[in-house]
Amino acid sequence: MSQPHRKLVDLTHPLASGMQIYPGDPEVRIAPATSLAEHGVVVHGLQLGTHAGTHLDAPSHSIAGGDTVDSLDLARLVAPLHLVDVTAIAAPSRRIALAEVASQLDAVQPGAIVVFRTDWSARFGQPDYLEHPYLDVAIAERLRAAGVTVVGVDTLSPDRTDPTAESAELPFHEVFLGAGGVIIENLTNLSAIDPARGPWISALPLPFTGLDGSPVRAVVMHRA
Repeated sequence: MSQPHRKLVDLTHPLASGMQIYPGDPEVRIAPATSLAEHGVVVHGLQLGTHAGTHLDAPSHSIAGGDTVDSLDLARLVAPLHLVDVTAIAAPSRRIALAEVASQLDAVQPGAIVVFRTDWSARFGQPDYLEHPYLDVAIAERLRAAGVTVVGVDTLSPDRTDPTAESAELPFHEVFLGAGGVIIENLTNLSAIDPARGPWISALPLPFTGLDGSPVRAVVMHRA
């Protein structure tokens, strides 16, 4: 029996040496380790942080004793996608309030992955990518009350990024990860999602033992 055709949309930034990272995170470096000419095979060495590129935060990223990436239920990370479009109000370092998105959250179903589209991903790799809009902590509380355990953003973080701060202030993380949630960051290409075609998203991590996060290959599947 043939399967219906599903259009795939890649929401993932490519991983490359020197790519933009969260301030203070390990640099991404990719270099050849072997060559066809000398060794008969090509292998590369990878140096990167657990939060490089498009990635997910497990609860242990900011919550003491929280679940690690290898203990997450993968079924949570392949789910219907509920898109919240905030492009009309996205501005540098602007806080997005619950009242501004509440009407778009009314139809959220428990278990859906809610993704906030700002289109800030167009600035990825540029200095002003760090000046992204961010989500008020009340949005995290509303999502948890609605039975949402995974949220995604096309920015560096759902919290404000201050590269001058000695330590990050992460109220959205504290509420959402503190309740066992998962956050997907640095998504891209959200303009290609068609909410009318029943999109599902898959954002599966590598099973790093005991670690706090992982790069993901985030892909959306549309109904034929």
